[in-house]
Amino acid sequence: MAVDLGFVEKCESWRLESRFFPSKAGAKPAWLDLKNIPGKSDLQCENCGDPCVFLCQIYAPYEEDDNAFHRTIYIFVCKNADCCRPNQNKNLKVFRSQLNRINDFYPAVPPVEQKDWRTDIDVSQWTKTCSVCGILAPNHCGKCKVVNYCSRVHQIYDWKDGHKSTCGTEANHSNSLLFPEYEIIIESDDTAKESVEQNDPKSEQEEIEKYNAMMQNGEAGVFQNEDVNDLLQVANVEKDETFAEFRMKIDNFPDQILRYERGGNVLYISSHNQITDIPRCQECGGERQFEFQIMPQLLNFLGLKDVAKGLDWGILVVFTCKQSCVPKNKYIKEYIWKQDIVPEEAESKINQNI
Repeated sequence: MAVDLGFVEKCESWRLESRFFPSKAGAKPAWLDLKNIPGKSDLQCENCGDPCVFLCQIYAPYEEDDNAFHRTIYIFVCKNADCCRPNQNKNLKVFRSQLNRINDFYPAVPPVEQKDWRTDIDVSQWTKTCSVCGILAPNHCGKCKVVNYCSRVHQIYDWKDGHKSTCGTEANHSNSLLFPEYEIIIESDDTAKESVEQNDPKSEQEEIEKYNAMMQNGEAGVFQNEDVNDLLQVANVEKDETFAEFRMKIDNFPDQILRYERGGNVLYISSHNQITDIPRCQECGGERQFEFQIMPQLLNFLGLKDVAKGLDWGILVVFTCKQSCVPKNKYIKEYIWKQDIVPEEAESKINQNI
């Protein structure tokens, strides 16, 4: 089946605003529904309680469904390194938003890609958002009463990060909490065609031998360096043919940060801890299906200071309602699964030390 691949590129920030229906990573989310956006209670990390911050979003309309003429999937993650635990998803959140072609926010005609086109199409015209992270903000600075916050945690963070010196003025300061911003370019298999050659037993055996060597040297983990062969440490395990297949599959396009195949299959990074039970849609009760996965290469672009002890994943797998049911609450929670290159026995040892 055809698999669409995603790659990150730098571009002018105005191109990544809501009015242009972007796929993007980093900075603040470009909300689709501009009025009914999620807040702290929706995005609370299940480990520490802090609000998760925006990781990326994928614009993925259902062309055959008028109710999903516009459709975007959002992923958020907690930046607290202690909350990032092997093969657990409690530090992650995923939401789906969709709109009819005729809606309250956007014209029915395609946007004009010009910097000054319809700058009034902005979430600020509909609701207040957090100055730090861009989610719903019910609170504001008690001193200047201008800057809004989603939580006490982000208000304190912003005060220390620069608002203390700019409070009461129109000056802005940079925000070091968010990830660097990129556009996500999604290429169809017509332009980024994957190799469909049958697995060469000799090549597969070579990959397995590489994997075993890295495991024995304590170098296997996830692709956190620009050289895809540079892997981080994890526990010693037996050879993993799934990992070897994973490496061979991405070899033609090692910079891919996304694999999109709605209704397709997960490209697992390990034979351990594969998902077996996908929860049903909490909105309609229908089945969920695989839609896309975020690859470990995205970690290279997040500006992480300590890749060995911070945010990490093997793959992030997103499952969405198969029918893409009409939202009652505007932003619907979908299901995200995190798989790491950590065997069950190593995971057990790690969890005992948490």
